[in-house]
Amino acid sequence: MEFKAIAVDIDGTITFSDRSIDCRAVAALRSLNIPVVIATGNVLCVARAVAKLLGTNGIVIAENGGVVECGRVESDTSHMKECIDALNTLEKHFSLERLDAESRITEIGLRRNFDVEEARKLVGEDAGVNIVDTGFAIHIKSKKINKGIGLKRIAQMMCIDAQDFVAIGDSPNDIEMIKAAGLGVAVGNAHPDLKKVAGMVTKGEYGAGVEEAVGELRRRGEIG
Repeated sequence: MEFKAIAVDIDGTITFSDRSIDCRAVAALRSLNIPVVIATGNVLCVARAVAKLLGTNGIVIAENGGVVECGRVESDTSHMKECIDALNTLEKHFSLERLDAESRITEIGLRRNFDVEEARKLVGEDAGVNIVDTGFAIHIKSKKINKGIGLKRIAQMMCIDAQDFVAIGDSPNDIEMIKAAGLGVAVGNAHPDLKKVAGMVTKGEYGAGVEEAVGELRRRGEIG
């Protein structure tokens, strides 16, 4: 099949581990003749900025699927109480630093300065939230919100299907998106759990992996 769009993560996928942009990914994505959707755990303003710098069309999935934008912005804030309750529990045991607290509206982002496994035990399985470590930040997010759900909503807004997408990522918070897409790609530096569910795992890491995936899909005639 020929895919109609690509969804790509930011941190660790089109950036290096220090969050500097890997220009190999930029060049590969700019060469495409299909829409490129930024899909990130970052807040909307960051996603918009990256989309502009990459020269894409401004369609974005932010806050791990909690916020989407395609001509208009939609957000699901209905689960924030569960996230705040979990935060209150953790604050009794850890000194936490919130990230983008003024801008983040569907989940909670935290500095990576505490034990995630211990935090998960303290919150418990029945709390309705997941605590996800992306390698760049820790997210307290509803189990009912993820990048896969965000991808499906963006696809509807674009009048295509999630299966029409190639999705590229590196982190556990990309797993649902990888599964929802027609083809999921894990770059070479990706977390082992993501590689297990990906349809393609690149040898190249970071932007080199994005470049490799785009080149292979173009060689196979699956993207324009």
